[in-house]
Amino acid sequence: MAKTYKFLAFDFGASSGRAMLATYDGEKITLEEKHRFSNDPVNINGNLHWDILRLFFEIKQGILKCVNSGDRDIDCIGIDTWAVDYGLLDKDDKLLGNPYHYRDTRTEGMYDEAFKIVPKEDIYKETGIAFNWFNTIFQLLSARLSDDVTLKEAKTLLMIPDLFNFFLTGVKTTEYTNASTTQLYNSEKYEWSYDLMDRMGIPKDIFTDVVMPGTIVGRVKPELAEELGIEQVPVVAVASHDTGSAVVSVPVPNQDDFIYISSGTWSLMGVELPKPNITEGALKYNFTNEGGANKTIRFLKNIMGLWLIQESRRQWIREGEELSFDELERQANAAEPFASLIDPDYPAFQTPGNMPQRIKDYCAKTGQKVPETKGDVIRCIAQSLGFKYRATVEGMEEVTGNRYNVVNIVGGGIKDKMICQFTANATKRRVSTGPVEATSIGNVIVQAMAMGAIKDLNEGRQVVKNSFDIKVYEPQDSDEWDAAYERWQEIIKKA
Repeated sequence: MAKTYKFLAFDFGASSGRAMLATYDGEKITLEEKHRFSNDPVNINGNLHWDILRLFFEIKQGILKCVNSGDRDIDCIGIDTWAVDYGLLDKDDKLLGNPYHYRDTRTEGMYDEAFKIVPKEDIYKETGIAFNWFNTIFQLLSARLSDDVTLKEAKTLLMIPDLFNFFLTGVKTTEYTNASTTQLYNSEKYEWSYDLMDRMGIPKDIFTDVVMPGTIVGRVKPELAEELGIEQVPVVAVASHDTGSAVVSVPVPNQDDFIYISSGTWSLMGVELPKPNITEGALKYNFTNEGGANKTIRFLKNIMGLWLIQESRRQWIREGEELSFDELERQANAAEPFASLIDPDYPAFQTPGNMPQRIKDYCAKTGQKVPETKGDVIRCIAQSLGFKYRATVEGMEEVTGNRYNVVNIVGGGIKDKMICQFTANATKRRVSTGPVEATSIGNVIVQAMAMGAIKDLNEGRQVVKNSFDIKVYEPQDSDEWDAAYERWQEIIKKA
């Protein structure tokens, strides 16, 4: 009889986190949510930060809830979070302030400053990473140019999941999938881009050794284990960029040519490659080459995703009207098709604020009908996301030379059935959705591989396929969507 394992996965998103306990019996995984908590950025003196110590408190609460519910016999712990952000430690390993939030405005103007030092094409050739205003390279350049005292005093830089691993174990390492997002790492050579750091004036001695997903970082420190009532269990460096974990869970074993969307606040759409693609075509489309499990490359595009809907709903709540996502979807389905369209990645949509008004302003600016109702706004977003996905699929096919017939969507966004159907309609491809808890499941698969419970990535994906339901959407109304897609392409050129 196969051993039954218990894996504890901590999954942090940009607005919430949770502790998920997975039980694996050798054939299937079952998940139980043990703890859920908000992740609220804090604005202090005009800068946006993560409340990192409270988040570590929530990690301890998640472990305690396992213990108190009779699940103290945890075999392993793994942590994934968002990418690009980091914490700094001093010479005594003390934390130098709360880490900055990637949506903080301190990186404004850093493209121009960076490209004065190193040409854009050279940065891309070295790192293969797409240009986003929040990338670690631009955060660190901003810190240097502003004479940030914490950067001057820092002896160690750790990405957010590695910082949590350090709090648990006392061991300082950097996990590969998160390291690759910094735009300071060369995924062809599997090493930090020290020459780029030198040219940018970024201190290179603060970066730690990079470890691959599935590495056991260390064990829970004795004093923490005693405090929490657990053994000194192993802590594994999973694919700690949450998208890296989500891609692990895509249930397509033994298939090299699948395309995926990890759907949440962001939509990360891409394919798996054996090595980086840093061609002119990849740079033209701003495709990124991020590290994946098993030394693969996640060749993908960052798309604004459900942030637009989430931020619109937050605005309506501020105005005193709290509607569920299901009710907003119902109103959107009743709204007029293709009345208004936007580019989801338009710069004005990147930061928190009155998203419905920004969308109305965009439509007015581009000479379209201005959405009036909440349903109009949500339908505008949903249809536009579908067209953004189509443009990305077509770009991926052009650059890789492959044909992708099925779009695999994983993550919480699959609960929005309207967007799933619109994705099928817009891309003219079958859409396969599931699992919904993709990031936690991928986190667990890598833990299981580290502990020898699952042999490799293909076996892990087969376990996912065995364990969770998959729903399929077929394309509909292709002629209408084709015509609207052509109009969308013209609209986004005007903004």
